[in-house]
Amino acid sequence: MISSSTRTVRYAGQGDTSEQPGEVLGEIPLPPYVTGEDAQFAVRAVVVHAPRRWSGGTVCRNDAAPYPCRLNRWGRRVLALRGLRPAEIEALIEHGDPAAVVGPAGRPVA
Repeated sequence: MISSSTRTVRYAGQGDTSEQPGEVLGEIPLPPYVTGEDAQFAVRAVVVHAPRRWSGGTVCRNDAAPYPCRLNRWGRRVLALRGLRPAEIEALIEHGDPAAVVGPAGRPVA
């Protein structure tokens, strides 16, 4: 006989009522050290997951999550570890090229 039951999946911290839905999963872990490949993924993350004004406020233009979304925050943290200043990260986002190359010293390559 087949029994049907409903299972509830609980993520870490789900019992805490102070968290908002969508915040349960927390942050994406950073790599132990930032390689060039990590930096390229981070550039893509911040460019693709850029802000977009919407009727309910600012959202991620890729997944409509409240801005900044998890991938945008992860990308910014990785690029900061790579040596980019916040103004340089904003310039990458404004330029809008997800394939922009970040040099070894953390500076965008022209």
